Amino acid sequence: MSSRVVNGGISFWYADDGFPEAREPLGGDASADVVIVGGGYTGLWTAYYLKKAVPFLRITVLEQKFCGYGASGRNGGWLYNGIAGRDRYAKLHGHEAAVRLQKAMNDTVDEVVRVVGEEGFDAGLHKGGVLEVARTPAQLARLRAFHEHELSYGEKDRELYGARETAERIRVADAVGSSWTPHGARVHPVKLVKGLAAAVEALGVTVHEQTPVTEIRPKHAVTPYGTVRAPYVLRCTEGFTAALKGQRRTWLPMNSSMIATEPLTDAQWAAIGWEGRQTLGDMAHAYMYAQRTADGRIALGGRGVPYRFGSRTDNDGRTQAATVEALREILVGFFPMLAGTRVAHAWSGVLGVPRDWCASVTLDRSTGVGWAGGYVGSGVATANLAARTLRDLVQQDSGQGGRTEFTELPWVGHKVRRWEPEPLRWLGVQGMYATYRTADRRELTSHRAESSRLARWADRIAGRH
Repeated sequence: MSSRVVNGGISFWYADDGFPEAREPLGGDASADVVIVGGGYTGLWTAYYLKKAVPFLRITVLEQKFCGYGASGRNGGWLYNGIAGRDRYAKLHGHEAAVRLQKAMNDTVDEVVRVVGEEGFDAGLHKGGVLEVARTPAQLARLRAFHEHELSYGEKDRELYGARETAERIRVADAVGSSWTPHGARVHPVKLVKGLAAAVEALGVTVHEQTPVTEIRPKHAVTPYGTVRAPYVLRCTEGFTAALKGQRRTWLPMNSSMIATEPLTDAQWAAIGWEGRQTLGDMAHAYMYAQRTADGRIALGGRGVPYRFGSRTDNDGRTQAATVEALREILVGFFPMLAGTRVAHAWSGVLGVPRDWCASVTLDRSTGVGWAGGYVGSGVATANLAARTLRDLVQQDSGQGGRTEFTELPWVGHKVRRWEPEPLRWLGVQGMYATYRTADRRELTSHRAESSRLARWADRIAGRH
């Protein structure tokens, strides 16, 4: 079966929707009011909101390959309300500040749905919420604690289900419970990024592709083809940040891998259920994430090889055969009736992980250099909130606006130490995920309700808590 798998080619989403027409590279030195480095969700949303707010701004987006080449064109299509670092922000700034951050994330899901509708492009959106399932006693204990924890951040519309109620929504093998939030939607990642790029250009933003930025300095974005000078330079490079001069240890490019099945038959869908088209996750330490695609496939992801030595990134999404097989085993474990189903496509991509696992947004008012990212895999929606926050920070700094609800959120201006040098970085991440997988295997066989001590140890070593 694996011999027929399309491996790489950026992602299944591009195989499904086609590659975009190439945009021109930068033609030489240029100037702008704002230059945005990175043509993924963060950069494009930032350009969109800034241009909408101040139409006369000259905004230039510089993208090293093409818009959506990175995580924005490879992710699992989870537009949901999760945000990395919320608990740490509660400790640093108080519980109410973190509640405001969570409320902003809840609203962000609807904001993306609103803009897609207003701009009139198809993003494969279906707002079915997010369902996270437990399949062992230890996972069930974590699920119940997770559910209560989310309620404490004001999410009163979240629901907790037992085994029977879970099976009524989706028939996952051995599922003993689940938690559901309405604040989530399935999207087709590439259709979203293509539609957004087209909307940005229609507003009058200049987008240059095939233009790698090698260095960001105050008021300068340096490329092989020339330098763009602007009062504001916004770094929106997420998992590719380590390639910039001086940024090698800023955010670690964590690898995540995915598979997509061939389209399932009506009989298979009848056996599985999933009529609500919720995005699907689990409570394992090395967790999975999945969606029912608009064309009737299952797209499912997990960590695979978590990190490449020296913060290297992959070559157009190619994935190891062992990772493809491991993801296939998860698929069949969840849905045994799919044992004979072909995996049609496999791919990988990187996401940005700060040392303390906290997403953040910053504008250095002394230099005009700003950045957003470190989403730790929750970037589809978080990028939109980050972009609206960057918009407000630029407007505040330039005297065109004042403080807003977004500029006062606790993730603004957050500082974090850099990652350790190699080989400590590589050893730490490899060890962490090996420990998580061992913890998951132990929980599967022990049938105990307590989480494995190994996982708690790995969390502490990683700095996640």
